[in-house]
Amino acid sequence: MKSDKGTISVSLVEETLALAKARGLDARALAEAAGIAAPMLASPKSRVSSAQYGALWAAIARALDDEFFGQDSHPMKSGSFIAMTQMALGARNGAQALTRAVGFMRLVLDDLGATVETTPQRVRLRYVERHGASAPAMFAYATYFILVYGLVCWLVGRRIPLREARFRCAAPPAAHEYRLMFCDDMQFGQADSYVDLEPAFLELPVIQTARSARTFLRDAPGSFIVKYRNPGSLAARVRRTLRALPMANWPAADQMAARLHVAEATMRRHLKQEGHTYQSIKDALRRDIAIAELQRTQRTIADIANAVGFAEPSAFHRAFRKWTGMRPADYRPGRVAQATTTATMAVTVTADRADPAGRADRTRRVESD
Repeated sequence: MKSDKGTISVSLVEETLALAKARGLDARALAEAAGIAAPMLASPKSRVSSAQYGALWAAIARALDDEFFGQDSHPMKSGSFIAMTQMALGARNGAQALTRAVGFMRLVLDDLGATVETTPQRVRLRYVERHGASAPAMFAYATYFILVYGLVCWLVGRRIPLREARFRCAAPPAAHEYRLMFCDDMQFGQADSYVDLEPAFLELPVIQTARSARTFLRDAPGSFIVKYRNPGSLAARVRRTLRALPMANWPAADQMAARLHVAEATMRRHLKQEGHTYQSIKDALRRDIAIAELQRTQRTIADIANAVGFAEPSAFHRAFRKWTGMRPADYRPGRVAQATTTATMAVTVTADRADPAGRADRTRRVESD
């Protein structure tokens, strides 16, 4: 089966950049350095790859020297996640790994923490907030959860199923993306904030080592956004089934329902409850495959169009604009670099017009270099 890392909505990227901008960083420069050009940010339908989002996450954490993005009164200094990983590596099983991860976060953050409540039916990660404080933004809850949950999933070698999630905060603009991260049974504006996990992981042994940690830490924790997405929904099952087949052999709706051993009407009803249709899942998968091909290969756009099921490149162009609000060529790495260069030149020209003496001084410095 082909890997399926998926893509991330630009609305979640904007939430991340807003934190950077609020703390005085150049959000546009950070985005462009991660390969996310300004036109992508300007298109509400745009998507970015998991690699781009991971690079953005890491760059902001480095620039702020805070792996919690300034969302707590006490910064989570760079290197904290590495230290947490090393501490948790010595755990015997999932239960001890979770306890160590939560305990570590208690040491480094002042405003947001969690407790672990275990029953035979579930493991509840209950958020503990500074007394009297207003509810944190969803991104703060999610950042905490990604760091702890993603680490424990990696340590035991599997995604831990989630049962439900409740949060005090209001529903964020990217609520659909958060449901992909957590689970379908997710509600906002609640009296308490917690996430319930299936308890089977508690007795699973920690299978990772210091050697495997070296590879793991190259991409974590940014890679957790898509790596441990909710796989239990019907939409995820449909997507996995499609991903395992050549696109030319993708089944019709009734055939897909038969593969999943459900009635077609039942499949359609459940997909609707999850916010999807069978066609929307197929379109999203075509979109993600096309984006990956555009960014990672040198194949022509005509070849990519054919690979994702379009006989005519013009039809692919129209569909891609509908999916992302942009042209396929705008997702080419070279186009991103060109956009960055153009933006930089525009800023320089504007500054030179405002300060001719400064331009002359820069010219002398360049010549002396």
